[in-house]
Amino acid sequence: MLHRRDAMIRLGQLGAGSLLLPTLAGASPSAPRATADACIYLFLWGGPPQHDTFDPKPDAPAEIRGEFKPIRTSVPGLHFADPLPKLAAHADKMTVVRSLTHGSNNHEPSVYHMLTGRQNPTLVVPRNQRNRGDFPHVAAVVSKFAPPSNVPAGVTVPRPIGHSGVTYSGTHAGFLGPAFDPVERAAAKGTTETATHPLAPRAELPDVRLTARHGLLKHLEKQDDALQHGATGSLDANRDRAMRMLTAPAVRAAFEVDREPPRLRDRYGRNEYGESLLLARRLVEAGVKFVTINWMYIFPSGVVSNVWDNHSGLNIHGSKTGYDLLRSPVCLPPLDQGLSALLEDLTARGLLSRTLVAAAGEFGRTPKVNKDGGRDHWGAAQSVLFAGGGVKGGQVIGRTDKQGAYPTDRPVSPEDFLATLHTALGISPEAEVHDREGRPHAVATGTAIRDVLA
Repeated sequence: MLHRRDAMIRLGQLGAGSLLLPTLAGASPSAPRATADACIYLFLWGGPPQHDTFDPKPDAPAEIRGEFKPIRTSVPGLHFADPLPKLAAHADKMTVVRSLTHGSNNHEPSVYHMLTGRQNPTLVVPRNQRNRGDFPHVAAVVSKFAPPSNVPAGVTVPRPIGHSGVTYSGTHAGFLGPAFDPVERAAAKGTTETATHPLAPRAELPDVRLTARHGLLKHLEKQDDALQHGATGSLDANRDRAMRMLTAPAVRAAFEVDREPPRLRDRYGRNEYGESLLLARRLVEAGVKFVTINWMYIFPSGVVSNVWDNHSGLNIHGSKTGYDLLRSPVCLPPLDQGLSALLEDLTARGLLSRTLVAAAGEFGRTPKVNKDGGRDHWGAAQSVLFAGGGVKGGQVIGRTDKQGAYPTDRPVSPEDFLATLHTALGISPEAEVHDREGRPHAVATGTAIRDVLA
């Protein structure tokens, strides 16, 4: 008898995870009215400082207000920090929530919380390798409820969060299984993992050879299926779907950012951040429902840095202080350029009204500037952004105290943040997913943030 595992070994893998793609479920009958067809989630790994971005405190003492000054935005009375003039011009498209709060000051559990909407007290910090007991990433839940398509429902660019041999918990489908893992363009740097569902086969497998191998594998498995009384039927269907994704021109073309006009690429920024934001727009146009962009910096040595973790300068581009780092080409300037370009581009193409854009980190930063000219971890308060996809623009929800330390009005949680994303996409937070033991879990245990969505 020729077993499936033997066939895979003899024929060569098409790419880890690429063969087990979902038989997708429909949305819950009680799903809310969707205000968005797709979501782009910009994850500012490391924790951006609320004082130096979207919640400036100009009347606070110098050690609290920091080195930046507030500037006016397109919304009367709303101010951003002065390194963000391009985003300030688009404030009328945004809702700024200044009161997101949770209780952790550690990266790993906070990343998990902001990507899954769950707290996981079992995480071993920092060795928190993702596993199939994890609650699924928000994109995986969206994949679970997405209608059948030859286009992957979830994509992560440029890579999942990870370093030093570990890919963080909360970055894949967890207990939902590999079928619902977001497509990863590349694996986390510094790890031995393979990207989930790679869209391109290995370089030595051109399309003709890939198709030939697929045909042979199908023939062999049909023989094996007959011997095992039809046990491989669903696997065969999933494999066919995987092949359609691998060879679908629209999906593969979406990754070819160099097809865009040079002027538009310049507007986004010729760097990994601008290219990732432009790619996200192309993926949404191709039919992808959820794109996660993880913001990080890779040193020439290959070391990974979560650059929004601005305790100090880390000597990135010569930065000596945390404020040097914020001003450098890896933080505020490319954020201002790239995210404003995305909002302009989506608007010009008529896509913003149906594409939810959200930006957040795992936490905020301390009110007091430290001795290295930066700020430290602070879970108690951060500012997050929403735009497009049914979002009411030009408003602020929540506020923090005079030091930007704690919410004083309308505190919201990571659970509420993710419930808002799901609600915008037409998925009820009360809809259920089931773990490996068959136990039901609500998609999100929070409540969509009131007044964010029209």
